Formats: sequence, structure tokens, C-alpha cells
Amino acid sequence: MTVSTLPLNDGHQVPWIAFGTGTALFQEDAEDAIRLAIDNGFTHLDGAQVYGNEETMGNGIVASGKSRSELFVTTKLAKLQPGATPKSALQESLKKLKVDYVDLYLVHQPSNHIGKLKEIWKGMEEAHKAGLTKSIGVSNFTADQLNTILEVATIPPAVNQVEAHPYVWKALQENLVIHDKYKIVTSSYAGLSPLFRGKGGPLDPVIEQIRARLEKTRGAPVSDGQVLNKWLQQKGVLVV
Repeated sequence: MTVSTLPLNDGHQVPWIAFGTGTALFQEDAEDAIRLAIDNGFTHLDGAQVYGNEETMGNGIVASGKSRSELFVTTKLAKLQPGATPKSALQESLKKLKVDYVDLYLVHQPSNHIGKLKEIWKGMEEAHKAGLTKSIGVSNFTADQLNTILEVATIPPAVNQVEAHPYVWKALQENLVIHDKYKIVTSSYAGLSPLFRGKGGPLDPVIEQIRARLEKTRGAPVSDGQVLNKWLQQKGVLVV
């Protein structure tokens, strides 16, 4: 499949949809899943230190036979161990992933760094300056937390990965104002929640109407998940 890209505020491009290694693959062997995802056309692979599977994610990347330049690899900073920095933590991830750099490095949870967000962000910038990652960003940051790091940032976050779907879109408005101002790409996780946690809600008949219309237009089956992912894509959201 051909995957379109979204422009980042640092000049790089990111594939608009990613294969994630959390949730079902949390603390599991991800090698076969990663290889299969790549075989099926995914080029953006979204991992994290806390998922506990970077080693097997790296095995899957190697087994795929794809050149490094053909892939977009994301990982996320976990809670730092004593004496560690975002840069040293990423160096450990690179060894596990069996790559020389990642394309995107995110601060996974602001709650892991209470009172130290500015210090952590400067550490992320150090990892970027060292060439260990092409882009840096955050995950699960509120508008206030974004403003905190922007006070000291020489490199603004390229991405903020948050829960995003129609049921929480209104609650994201404060974030989205900042994202728009600094050209920060909104990345989504749990984008299909309305089909599971929110089943039976007011969105159900809307999704069904759109799905039926798209099926008629395309002349091919369309899933509810495809409808929601298309909605996110049209909002300029990076879907994981």
C-alpha cells in the first residue's frame, strides 16, 4: 500500500498511519507482528521503552529485509533510571532496535517527570543534536504541559500523541490551538475506542451511514474502523 505523509515542523515527513507495538504486544515478542506489518505495507513503526519489546521489534525490522531509509521508527522515553538522561536512554533503545537512529523520539508520559519537564525537554534536544533522532516530540501532554516545555524549547515538539477520536475531540481543543500555533502534528492512539469502549453511543448510527455510503461509492467493503481512521486522517491526525 502507498502511504501518504504529514509534514513535521522540523522539515521532516511522517507516514500518516503507524503500526503500534503497545496494547496487544505489550511485553510480548513483537518480531513476527513487525515483519508481517512491514510485509503488508506499513513503514511507520511506533514503539516505546515501556512496552518492553524493543529488542524483538528490532528483530522484526532486521528480518523484514527493508533498508533503514525505507522505515520510520518511533520510540518513547520511559521513566528515567537514576543517572540516566533522555540521550542515554535512547542510546540503549537504539541497541535493542538495532538501528543507528530513530525518526521520532517522544516523551511518553509527563507524569513520569513531575517538576522536571523543562529539564527533560532539554535532554530530548540533546539527543536530537547528537543525531540519535531526527525529530522529537511528546505524548499525553496537556496544553499546560506543552506551554511549560515551550518556555525553554529551542526545538518545539514535532508531535503530541494523545487519545483522539470524535468523543474526545472537544476536550482536545486547548491542545489543538497550541498544536496549530506551533505546527505540532496531533498523533492519535485509541482512535477506534468508539467501536469498543464507546459502543452503543450516538456515533454508532453516524459511522454506519458513512460506512454504507462509502461502500456504495467504492463498490467494496468498508469497515467501521476504516471510517474512523479516515475521519482522523481528514483532520490531519497521525494514526497509530
